[in-house]
Amino acid sequence: MDVETFALLKETIRRFVDERLIPAEDRVEHEDAVPEEIIQEMKDMGIFGLTVPEEFGGLGLNMSEEIEVLFEFGRTSLAYRSVFGTTIGIGSQGIVMDGTEQQKADWLPRLASGEMIASFALTEPGAGSDAASVATSATKDGDNYRLNGTKRYITNAPRAGFFTVMARSEPDVPGAAGISAFIVPADSPGLSFGKLDKKMGQKGTMTCDVIFDDVIVPAANIIGGVPGRGFKTAMKVLDRGRIHMSALASGMCHRLVQESVQYAVERKQFGQAIGAFQLVQGLIADSQVDTHTSWLVTKDAARRFDLGERVSTDASIAKYYTTEAVGRVADRAVQIHGGAGYMAEYKVERFYRDVRLLRIYEGTSQIQQTIIAKSLLRDAGLKV
Repeated sequence: MDVETFALLKETIRRFVDERLIPAEDRVEHEDAVPEEIIQEMKDMGIFGLTVPEEFGGLGLNMSEEIEVLFEFGRTSLAYRSVFGTTIGIGSQGIVMDGTEQQKADWLPRLASGEMIASFALTEPGAGSDAASVATSATKDGDNYRLNGTKRYITNAPRAGFFTVMARSEPDVPGAAGISAFIVPADSPGLSFGKLDKKMGQKGTMTCDVIFDDVIVPAANIIGGVPGRGFKTAMKVLDRGRIHMSALASGMCHRLVQESVQYAVERKQFGQAIGAFQLVQGLIADSQVDTHTSWLVTKDAARRFDLGERVSTDASIAKYYTTEAVGRVADRAVQIHGGAGYMAEYKVERFYRDVRLLRIYEGTSQIQQTIIAKSLLRDAGLKV
């Protein structure tokens, strides 16, 4: 996208966040839902097509442009981003990166318009961080596969038009090599949902189990058309998804610093604003350092991604640092607010709960540590 057009897009989204989304945060929290009219506005703005190539009706943003947009959405309740996040990210990018031309033509235009929401089904009751242990089975039956199993904590499951489902299609091939990625329409017979999950935070997001009971899926719905490549597709998708999450965390860091500074200016103790006390200043300074560093490491990972470099380690570094950092910044924000920070009246209490999930999904902090360390050790000649 040319510089002027992208600048206009970013300014439009910034105003949308400031004038439309932030004022509706309390409503989202109290109703545990993002209002349908706001979702429709997002569709009308083209937000569901941010990363879909232009030839399929999307905006075709690269990674460096995507993070600029996600930073803006990070400045408000994370539920808003959740509505379209799986569509522009892990739900659709498998098709964008590895799908056949027919799969792209069939599905991407409907995602770009917002007609359909995509969801990503990898996690299971027994497969989370150990993604290669997927047990959902895909049994060959002529020109079709029969899917059986349960996926857990699947974001946007009740809204989805289709799922990118990781299932074991090669029963004789152990580990990751036996997994295929299937495009499964949400209205497929035998596909059902568990009850909506009740979560610590992120009110307004939707997650639940997705159950496959002899769901028939055409072999033509294997992403890329070749069985056994699903895990590789998932890992490529997660590289981009982790940088995406880093931008989101960076935006929320920024919001929390703003809330902290504003409160430190307005709140008075001992006859002066609490921001005049050096220990409070120390908390603010540490949070700003975390915020600034988070954004720098995110931008660097995005730049390397756009250059076509191998970025699995860089993406893990960015995701690990930024999501841990936003946890620290949220904790300091509560501390700066004192007793008020523990009260629902002030939004830092809400954001403190919301950001806790960022250190878990798209790969836990411990998985990121493992990826980073193993990369260095392998470079030094150790087999790990």
